[in-house]
Amino acid sequence: MYASAIVFEKPGEVAVRRLDLHVPGPADVVVETVASGVSTGTEKMLFQGTMPRFPGMAYPLVPGYETVGRVVQAGPLSGHQVGEMVFVPGASCYADAAGLFGANASQLIVSGARVFRVGPALEENGVLLALAATAHHAVMRARGPVDLVVGHGVLGRLIARIVMALGFAAPTVWEKAPVRRPGATGYTVTDPGDDGDARYGTAIDASGDAAAIDGIITRLRKPAELVLAGFYGERVGYAFAPAFMRELTLSIAAEFRPEDVSAVIALVETGRLSLDGLLTHRAAPAQASSAYSTAFNDLGCLKMVIDWRKAA
Repeated sequence: MYASAIVFEKPGEVAVRRLDLHVPGPADVVVETVASGVSTGTEKMLFQGTMPRFPGMAYPLVPGYETVGRVVQAGPLSGHQVGEMVFVPGASCYADAAGLFGANASQLIVSGARVFRVGPALEENGVLLALAATAHHAVMRARGPVDLVVGHGVLGRLIARIVMALGFAAPTVWEKAPVRRPGATGYTVTDPGDDGDARYGTAIDASGDAAAIDGIITRLRKPAELVLAGFYGERVGYAFAPAFMRELTLSIAAEFRPEDVSAVIALVETGRLSLDGLLTHRAAPAQASSAYSTAFNDLGCLKMVIDWRKAA
């Protein structure tokens, strides 16, 4: 078996080429990809070569962990059936490339235990489940009600939406880039410099900007809590005195867990959470080079989707 896959041959070089796949086992499913998202966090660092070393990390590699597709083959122990639409949070099924995170390919072989069924309420929006689950994990990591979110990219928008979907008051969202301030649904987005003297108890940083941390801390009230939900390629630090005066609790929200994905699917299927309006750009696999450039460099691009139905 083989697949057409997006491959980072080395930092800065993206290609689309045919890769041999491992033979599926009895607990595996074979998924024909419908769409996959481009991550502007970890995937960007993999492309730039700035990603901290992880076990199994090597070039060439297949990126991606935001994929939806249809099961075309299901092993007897997989727990799935042919025809199901599923979300795939990553795959490592290639004979001649590393899978980190491995889901940007036309066909995937993955353990049935790793994929999640998605219904008609999600469809293509299922590519957002990884980010939505990350947002849910960050909100659950916070000890108090979240009243400030920093960053109005897709992750920040999802955090704000999930806070409200869980029944809490709408948070304030900070965003420095004017192009990213529109699109709020039930909450306020403002430039941090225009936020007056407001003080917040619990904040989540979704900007991934380590330089923003000191400015966030100075706008918190005692006792303060800050959850870091981004992935920071550089060393993270902050001035001690302002944190001391606010008795700051600093938490890190790591990668999402299966229960976060299940919780988000339930919120969407019950109508409490909408994932609409976040997929802003689409490209065919053959356009991968320009698609990745747009995703990484255009602030107006919230989420780039690779449409594998347009594969040659």
